[in-house]
Amino acid sequence: MMQQPVVHSRRFTSRIETPDGVWVYWSADGREDTSRVRNLSLGGLFLETSASKKVDSTLRLDFLVQEGQISADAIVRRAEPNTGLALKFTDMSDEDKLRLDVLVNRLRKQQSRDNGAKG
Repeated sequence: MMQQPVVHSRRFTSRIETPDGVWVYWSADGREDTSRVRNLSLGGLFLETSASKKVDSTLRLDFLVQEGQISADAIVRRAEPNTGLALKFTDMSDEDKLRLDVLVNRLRKQQSRDNGAKG
C-alpha cells in the first residue's frame, strides 16, 4: 500500500473562505483602497486587489464588518499580479484580536450551515 506524502502548511491557523460581505479599508505608501477579503484566518488574509505591492511591504487594515471595528497592521507575504495580496497580521490590539476571533467563528458557522444545506 502506498502512503500519501505528508504536506505541511506554514500557517498556524486554517483560512476560511469569506462571503461577499467581508471587506477591508487599507492603506499603504500613501495609497488608500477598499477591497474584498477572499479568505481569512486569525493569522492573516488574502485581499483581492489589482494594486501591486512588493513582498514585505506593510499595510494598515480596517475591517468593515458587523463585529465592530477591527484594525491591524499586516505585511505582504505573497503578491499575485492583478489578483491580490496574501497578508500576515503583524500587530493588532487585544480588543481587535477578540473581535477577529468572533468574526472568524461566525464565518466558520456560516460556512458549515451553507455546506450542510448543499448536502
